Amino acid sequence: MTNTIPNMLPAAPEIFVFSMACAILVLDLFLSDRWRVISYWLTQATLVGAALLTVKFGSDAPMLTFSRMFVADSLADLLKLGTYVITFFVFAYSRDYLRDRGMFRGEYFVLGLFGVVGMMVMASASHFLTLYLGLELLSLSLYAMIAFQRDSGTATEAAMKYFVLGAIASGMLLYGMSMLYGATGSLEIAAVSRAIGKMSPDNIILIFGLVFVIAGLAFKLGAVPFHMWVPDVYHGAPTAVALYVGTAPKLAGFALFLRLLVGGLEPLAGSWQSMLMIIAVLSMAIGNLIAIAQDNIKRMLAYSSISHMGFFLLGILSAEPNGYSSSLFYILVYAVMSAGAFGMIILLSRAGFEAERLEDFKGLNQRSPWHAFLMMLLMLSMAGVPPTVGFYAKLLVIQSVIKVGMIPLAVAAVLLAVIGGYYYLRVIKLMYFDDATERSPIRAGRDVQVLMGINALVLVGVLPWVGVIMDLCRQAIKALA
Repeated sequence: MTNTIPNMLPAAPEIFVFSMACAILVLDLFLSDRWRVISYWLTQATLVGAALLTVKFGSDAPMLTFSRMFVADSLADLLKLGTYVITFFVFAYSRDYLRDRGMFRGEYFVLGLFGVVGMMVMASASHFLTLYLGLELLSLSLYAMIAFQRDSGTATEAAMKYFVLGAIASGMLLYGMSMLYGATGSLEIAAVSRAIGKMSPDNIILIFGLVFVIAGLAFKLGAVPFHMWVPDVYHGAPTAVALYVGTAPKLAGFALFLRLLVGGLEPLAGSWQSMLMIIAVLSMAIGNLIAIAQDNIKRMLAYSSISHMGFFLLGILSAEPNGYSSSLFYILVYAVMSAGAFGMIILLSRAGFEAERLEDFKGLNQRSPWHAFLMMLLMLSMAGVPPTVGFYAKLLVIQSVIKVGMIPLAVAAVLLAVIGGYYYLRVIKLMYFDDATERSPIRAGRDVQVLMGINALVLVGVLPWVGVIMDLCRQAIKALA
């Protein structure tokens, strides 16, 4: 009997979130606009409940279920908990924004929860099919969310671009997986790794499949030269959706890289290291240089995201556990910084006005010194200026490539980080040294104000515990091994 009925407990958080998303979708049909806030609170309660389930059923020892297609380990648990926290903040920041624009509907939260399920499945995938299933569930949710503002031409255009390019990238990833299956005879990630270990690393079919896999992964992460969708999607989507796209899915992208490249294709590390090195340098260079020319802060953050993905890849391409844990720490920090930056754009926006141009931040210190201070912390952390946690995140990934002897790459990363500092410091200059062009007061709920304060202050307040967080990251990476 135990052989035919899978153990459902490792997947309890996924089952709970999916069930609640379906329940909220049905319930929302019967709610009037006045009571629609119930959908919002149920969504937030779902994320809290999922976190409790993840902690309750978490295990240090990996637990495999569903015919070895799904694994619950400390890496998956850490990524899932990070996803819940970030998504909780995203939904809180989005509430008033959506209400002001007549988009406060249950579908936004339901699609967001379905996206969360996709991220959770990716975090726990131990099989190519499970990984792809989670990726497509997330992608389809994002396509619909980007087009959520149906009367906006730019949002519809952004969704169409993302859909077409995303479909091509998914096809490339699937084709690469099929090549690996043809070469190894298995779709289970651990079995693929064992099979590749017995083959020549120069096997043409393996290398061919690897190239397609890397291309698909780089697109999903938004790294150069597969970055063309990022600025258009960030700019065209409603800010509440850009906030979602630019935060939690990055954690799922880390899971995708780690499960595929490290869990399955580590015997080919010599080949994928050189590919990722080129992608990382191009991402850091193009992202930082083009961001300087932007006058729209959402597009600036889009190119900033591309450069951050380049830094994130430094830890992965070091191909050693310390580098992987540095990348995990980096992506967690980046998700927090990105949530805060987009949250501040939402905070300064109001009905009929989008605070998405850099000049909208002029003189923010005159209007609200507290919000200017929070935005300054976010920008300094993104630039990697000490004593913010963003500095330690950059330091750790650069140290990881130095340890494996890639000194020129580390030097390039430091130089490009210095160049990138310019456009972050420009925002601080506008807030503190220019006169305000916008005088209207900043209106936001007390809960959103508190969350924004926590979001920004944690980038400095967490410094005494950086070592503890890194230990958690190292333990999570050990579970993969």
